[in-house]
This record gives sequence, C-alpha cells and structure tokens, in this order.
Amino acid sequence: MSEISLAQQKFLLTQKKHRRTVTISRMCIFLCFLGLWEGAVRLQFIDSFFFSSPSRVVLCAYNMAADHSLFGHIGITLFETITSFALVLIFALIITIILWFNKKISETMEPYLVILNSLPKSALAPLLIVWLGANYKTIIITGMSVAIFGSILSLYTSFQSVDPEKIKLIQTLGGTNYHVLTKVVLPACIPSFFSIMKVNIGLCLVGVIIGEFIASRQGLGYLIIYGSQVFKLDWVIMSIVILCLLAWGLYSLLSRLEKGYQKRMS
Repeated sequence: MSEISLAQQKFLLTQKKHRRTVTISRMCIFLCFLGLWEGAVRLQFIDSFFFSSPSRVVLCAYNMAADHSLFGHIGITLFETITSFALVLIFALIITIILWFNKKISETMEPYLVILNSLPKSALAPLLIVWLGANYKTIIITGMSVAIFGSILSLYTSFQSVDPEKIKLIQTLGGTNYHVLTKVVLPACIPSFFSIMKVNIGLCLVGVIIGEFIASRQGLGYLIIYGSQVFKLDWVIMSIVILCLLAWGLYSLLSRLEKGYQKRMS
C-alpha cells in the first residue's frame, strides 16, 4: 500500500509540475509578445498609428471605461452572444430529438441541413436585416445561424452512435422510445453535448460580431467596424483583445462545468 501511495504522490506531483510549466510558458510567450510589440513601436520599427501599442490600447480602454461607454458595448455583445448560444442549444436539442424519433424526417432534412451548415453565414446577414430590421433580434439570429445547423448534425450523429445493445435491452424490457431517449440516448450524449457547447460559444460570438458589423450601433463589432472607418485603430485592436478575453472566459466557464459534471459522475 505504501508503494502505491508513493507512486500516486509522485504522479500527482509530476502532473502539478507539468501544469505549472505550461502556465508559466504561456505567460512568458504572452509577455514576450507584448514586449516586442511595445518595443517595436517605441523604436519606430512599426507605425503606432496603424499598429497601435499595448500602452495605447490600455489607455484607450481606461478612457472608455472612465466614461462607462466600454461596459455598455461589452454588455451588449455578451448579452447577444449568451442569448444566441442558449437558443442554439434549446432548438438544436429539440430538432435533434424530432429527427431521432422520425427517421423519415431525418432522411428528408439531412441534405438541407448540410447545405445550410456549409452556407457562408455572412451572406445571410444582409437579408436578415432587410427582413427583420437593424436591431438586436437580427444580430441574435445571425449568431444562431452560424452554430445551429452544425450543432444539429453533430448532436444527431451522437444520438445515432449510442450503443444499440443498450437500446435493445430497454426495448426488450418493454420500454418505449421515450424511455430509450431519457434513459440511454441523452445520458450517453452528455459528453458530446459539452463538446458541442464549447464549439458553439465561439461560433455564436463570431456570428454576433458579423451581425454587429452590419446592423448595430452598439457592441464590440460596431466599435471594430466604426473604428476602422474613422481610423481609430486603437478602438479596433482594443475590441479584438476584449473579444479574445471574452471567448477565453466563456470557454473556460464551460470547461469548468464539464469537469464538475465529470467529477460528479466518477
């Protein structure tokens, strides 16, 4: 028992050391990038008007935070992203369940889902504006359009890949399709559902920014497009940095939820 315990301690220590090394390496790469960027601007290797600099981006963010305008733009983008993300999950799950229950519908709809998933969503945004108007509803639907069709296809594939022996066992015991769905299919697909969620949060953010480019007077997408038009490139780079932080934060939150679920199940 003592040998196993020592081996376990050694393994945990190795894992902890590995995670620390990875974290420090990431921070060093990031800090080196910032240092090289700032140094190149200070030494005039690159033009600060076109490329900005870390110090100018921080100053721009501070000034916009001081007059509270920055928080409004971030809040709008975050609200639209989370709303489109939640609606994608709900509709994707409902539609996938309908397709799973009725094979004729799934076979009929499959080519249409593939085509819609492959269609560049930026081509739909101008049409959505004409049909629905330039408002936050259009932006949310644009965000949904980027993720929903791929989610349905991925989730349906997960439904189809469930162990058929388990399904036969439920049916042999007199279970209905409802019992198969709730007792076997949905529990088996939860890991895939988490993976789809982690992909979707980034896709919804991309779709929302596409919508804000065209149909918004608020949000980080608006700041990017307006800043590029009036050559306020500090706004553009600041907005891109904030988008990166938002994407990372939302992805990390979903990863924590996934790990929490895995710990509960283990």
